[in-house]
Amino acid sequence: MDLKQILSFIKIEHTLFSLPFVFIGYFIAHGQFSGELPSSEYGWLRIELVWILLAAVGARGLAMALNRIIDREIDAANPRTEGRHLASGEMSLQTAWTLSAVFLVMLLIGAGLLNQVALMMAWLPVLVFVIYPYMKRFTWLCHFWLGLCLGLAPAGAWVAVAADVHGWAAITGAFDGGTELLWMPTILPISLGVAIWITAFDINYARMDLESDKESGIYSFPSRFGEETTTRTTVQLTLVWFACFAVSDPMDELWFLAAAGLMAVLNIWVVLAKEKFEDFQTVLFRASMLTGWVLLAAIAIGL
Repeated sequence: MDLKQILSFIKIEHTLFSLPFVFIGYFIAHGQFSGELPSSEYGWLRIELVWILLAAVGARGLAMALNRIIDREIDAANPRTEGRHLASGEMSLQTAWTLSAVFLVMLLIGAGLLNQVALMMAWLPVLVFVIYPYMKRFTWLCHFWLGLCLGLAPAGAWVAVAADVHGWAAITGAFDGGTELLWMPTILPISLGVAIWITAFDINYARMDLESDKESGIYSFPSRFGEETTTRTTVQLTLVWFACFAVSDPMDELWFLAAAGLMAVLNIWVVLAKEKFEDFQTVLFRASMLTGWVLLAAIAIGL
């Protein structure tokens, strides 16, 4: 199997969803703790970002590989997904498991090169990834679980930096001797916003499999509640993720708030105007993918 097939197997283009929030988590932590980092460590922090990206790419690849492995029979029964590598027999199950192992090693090596806290917490995303494919077999809340998967991206990058300064106290302790947890004012609302944002995207993405899900007994929000409720809920979820980003404490609140507001309006408009688009799913994908990069640009301007 060549590199092109591997990239297709893990849908590398979907990395565009999580990658900007990895950077956002890193930059927020860097701004939050920069006063506690000796100037001599700034060069090392740039190397640290490489390890964060290594772990993030490993985590993303592992999540997709596990999803394809566990869902291979469901994919084979769905006309839209029957051509996927495992469902069509283009890739062997052994190869898929081998790729999963490679991505897991990437995650562990990246986390291990960061710090002990990052390595010891690597089990969390792996567990979340394993559980996700089974959720759609039992509940329409599977979309929210997928949101949790991506919500870990900024949180993981933040912990990678914060734990260098405070160790385990980055997760369990407070800042400057106060009572407020380190992650409470900044990365928590960001991670919640990411989780709800991807949930809003995914319930619309599931519209493509509405009839197939009903026939196969797969749980999804559109198959359970219908098209109209899906649209209404998307608007509500978009307002919630905007609120999460609005109450967060990034390095430049004005730019970040403006960016979040702009992208919330764009995402709502795309969903409300879906009948006007020849290919709604492509437009939805691009608008949703653009959201993270616009927010990252706002953080960069703040820097």
